Amino acid sequence: MGNIVERLTALDYLIVILYLIILILIGYRASFSKKKSEQETLFLANKSLNWSSIGFNMWGTNVGPSMLLAFASIGYSTGIVAVNFDWYAFIFLFLLAIVFAPKYLAAKVSTMPEFMGNRYGDSTQNILAWYALVKILISWLSLGLFAGGFLVRQILGIPMWQSVTVLVAFAGLFTFFGGLKAIAKVNVFQMILLIAVSLSLMLLGLNKVGGISALYAKTPHHFWNLIQPASDPKYPWYAILLGYPVAAVAFFCTDQSMVQSVLGAKNLKQGQLGVSFIAWLKILSLPLFIGTGIICYVLFPNLKDPNEAYMTMVTSLFPPGMNGLVIVVLIAVLVGTIGSSLNSLSTVFTMDIYVKKINPQASTKQIIRMGRWTVVAGCIIAVIVVLAIDSIKGLNLFDVFQSVLGFIAPPLSVVFLLTVFWKRTTRKAVNFTLSVGSIMSLGTGITYLWILPSSEYTFWPHYLMLSFFIFAGLLIIAVLISLLDRTPSIYTINEEHQSNIEKPDRAVWISWIALAVVMVALYIFFNGH
Repeated sequence: MGNIVERLTALDYLIVILYLIILILIGYRASFSKKKSEQETLFLANKSLNWSSIGFNMWGTNVGPSMLLAFASIGYSTGIVAVNFDWYAFIFLFLLAIVFAPKYLAAKVSTMPEFMGNRYGDSTQNILAWYALVKILISWLSLGLFAGGFLVRQILGIPMWQSVTVLVAFAGLFTFFGGLKAIAKVNVFQMILLIAVSLSLMLLGLNKVGGISALYAKTPHHFWNLIQPASDPKYPWYAILLGYPVAAVAFFCTDQSMVQSVLGAKNLKQGQLGVSFIAWLKILSLPLFIGTGIICYVLFPNLKDPNEAYMTMVTSLFPPGMNGLVIVVLIAVLVGTIGSSLNSLSTVFTMDIYVKKINPQASTKQIIRMGRWTVVAGCIIAVIVVLAIDSIKGLNLFDVFQSVLGFIAPPLSVVFLLTVFWKRTTRKAVNFTLSVGSIMSLGTGITYLWILPSSEYTFWPHYLMLSFFIFAGLLIIAVLISLLDRTPSIYTINEEHQSNIEKPDRAVWISWIALAVVMVALYIFFNGH
């Protein structure tokens, strides 16, 4: 792989400098102009986000450096099967838009722990707040930062600790000063830029291969199947069908980093259309990210490390003058993911722990100060966790991300699904699942990844199935605890919240129905090759 720094021209440096100036100006205007309430701006953007801002911001949170690296890597190794992790998501995004979002907005909450606290009391809110903090630190901040550091290490050849320290410091500045509003405004600009640069790379690659027909002819035909047979060692169909939903419910429907954009919506309709918009944007994963890896497989079939597929394409195909754009995009996706994660971390700690437990009489100024110090602390902890993740051996980057999420997700999925769909769920069941269940799930994950790694111990099932088994076990235990509880404390319907719940607008239904038709057609087309 060529060194991108050696290929940079004066034009590249100019592009990077101009981009940074534009980024800072957008962030500055969003942070300091016409502020109504500093607290609302920092955490929920004054409830001012429209559907496009919500969709781009959720996508920007989701499309971290890990997406560029990991999707290209998995495309290089196995073809399009990993696009399931984006296309299958539309079902769970629909669940967020139609089932969860109306309840969240009707309750007028700032955080997911606050929502659960309204239903089951302070003990539940406290447990979930700490669990949410751990989840944001690991699954968002640390993994996103790890992928960014991995890329910078590839580009500049500097140690991981140096690259992640510089990256998190830059991304943290936007959250520190501007909060959600600045991150959302910046992400709209950055995601448009990401689409343009990634599409350019894809088109250059296709041109060199000889077109779509030539690409299809030069790759194994199973590369183009979304559904792989049960005998497939990497992604058998049943593992994706059963295991992925566990992570998807927790990721899209209950995760503060994803849901916070919806909480900042002008109204329910804008929030629901915004969630629909990210579901449409996810269709682009194939041409923008995974397709790049497949093209790399044809052009450079003997890579020692599939994780280098993306940067190999960049250094080999982009002419001088365009490499600066690639560096710009890497900065863009990192600022999007890390910025949103830091903002969510700050919101949960400040509103659910500091205001609720430590200083209930805190002034707005004190709340803002604590939110900003939480951002600084999050940056430091994330760097430490990244260095631990860097020591994991035997899994590719994509599997590291998905497996870590798969072990964090089961308790959250169980608790939120039961809370919304089964009124008989008790506080004891919820608290047990969030505390003891979390220890069981995370303990299994630590054993799988570090103590008895799956690369050396072959008795482990597929990590997606392992996540499903944990989910199923915790679900059964939670139901039994609820049924056997002699003095059940269950959620009593809040009449005010219930009266605030709105039905989806006609435009929302049209958007989701059209998306469902498109997704079914895509699944039919990309099978049987």
